[in-house]
Amino acid sequence: MSLHPALEPGKTAVITGAADGIGLAAAKIFRELGLNVVMADVTGRKLKQEAEAIGAIAVPTDVADRTAVEALKAVALEKFGAVDVLMNNAGVGGGGDAFAGDDAWSRILDVNLWGVINGVQVFGEEMALSGRPGLIINTGSKQGITQPPGDTAYNVSKAAVKALTEGLAHTLRQTEDCQVTAHLLIPGYTFTGMTRRGPGGKPDAAWTPEQVVHFMLARIEAGDFYILCPDNDVTRAVDEKRMAWAMGDIIDNRPALSRWHPDWKDAFAAFMDKS
Repeated sequence: MSLHPALEPGKTAVITGAADGIGLAAAKIFRELGLNVVMADVTGRKLKQEAEAIGAIAVPTDVADRTAVEALKAVALEKFGAVDVLMNNAGVGGGGDAFAGDDAWSRILDVNLWGVINGVQVFGEEMALSGRPGLIINTGSKQGITQPPGDTAYNVSKAAVKALTEGLAHTLRQTEDCQVTAHLLIPGYTFTGMTRRGPGGKPDAAWTPEQVVHFMLARIEAGDFYILCPDNDVTRAVDEKRMAWAMGDIIDNRPALSRWHPDWKDAFAAFMDKS
């Protein structure tokens, strides 16, 4: 049985951030499923090497540049005639806290948020109106939900991607005869170029990018919008409690980010210990 009508052999997928990590794993697995794959990334040389290795098309693309994303679409349509799967996966980290400078914030928001907006707007409406089955997958982050302190810029970008993808899903549902669905991929700790620290191998706690993509496909087959991935250290039950506590800050009028507030340390620990 097909995972999804848009994932059948001969269909076409466009993946951003495809030279490494989750994007590269998706490209490889989609090719194994028989899809045409167009891989986009800013790292031109590595992108070309990885694409040639799996028989995909490489299109160096800065997703923050709307013109570049339009050029990416033009290549995909010229080569394959239509786009059935769009995976807005490109992302960067290291933005800094609320007082970090303009350059750091601009870089994060340009890639992590505007890169997704550009993908959705350049590809999405045509996909929605085509009458063809389709998938739009946006890569979010648990940090966009629980907001751990440290990299506020990254958190803001991923919180915005969550809101964007929720709104996109509603718009697609409201579009007459639309057969395209939107999905928010929320990875756990994944061993990628962004999370790698030093020359060592994969930490035991981390999932591989391939595990994330296989989980993603299983949850798309099940019809999930929120694709909340566990890892080898954090279970879904733990994620759910952390997210429930974060929402409780608003409902119970606790201090912002009370999970990390010294006055609420014991209460959070007790909450997590409840069965």
